[in-house]
Amino acid sequence: MKLIHDSAPCLLHLLLLAELFVHSSSRPASSPSLCGMFGAMMPQVERLMSLSERLHDLTDDELLNFAGVEHGLSSLPHIQHDAGYFSSLKVNESLSQLYVYTQSFRLHVDWLKTAKEDVGLSWSAEAVCTRLPQLSNLVNASLHQISQEVPPSPSPSFPVVSTTFDVLRASVEISEQLQAFCDWSKRLLRHLQRQSRCPRH
Repeated sequence: MKLIHDSAPCLLHLLLLAELFVHSSSRPASSPSLCGMFGAMMPQVERLMSLSERLHDLTDDELLNFAGVEHGLSSLPHIQHDAGYFSSLKVNESLSQLYVYTQSFRLHVDWLKTAKEDVGLSWSAEAVCTRLPQLSNLVNASLHQISQEVPPSPSPSFPVVSTTFDVLRASVEISEQLQAFCDWSKRLLRHLQRQSRCPRH
């Protein structure tokens, strides 16, 4: 009986240590550098969203001319992720997807710039051309941070556009999908910040 009584404090101490280990292992510590990357990406995404309408530079009345018009860019990322998608995210997979999407929009915006110039339309979305590479570089650095291989960039096939209407239709489509991408990216980054236990500012 004395032996059991003497070992009770030791057993209690071991149980407390085991419980502490379980709690700490189930909630990984935050990575300051990765959290910093997420924090740097958010302003880029928000700025891209506010700049997206410069891709077409149309008024609300002019946009009505393209309402219901069939889209012609099947190579664009079409962001359609429900709430269930965000509940099962993994950091490496979601960052890889974010990188591929960003690269795809870079290529589409570069193509649109050339197409607009070819039909004599003005181009006032140079800031979009700047922000997308900045976001891409941040995602790339984040993938290296977690030792994840950077996925290859997509190789979209673009249609031949020879009329002003076709180019404007493409600009409206890219603008709309870029806005959807930015909305998805903001939700994604907030989820990754919570998942990585990043400090709130």
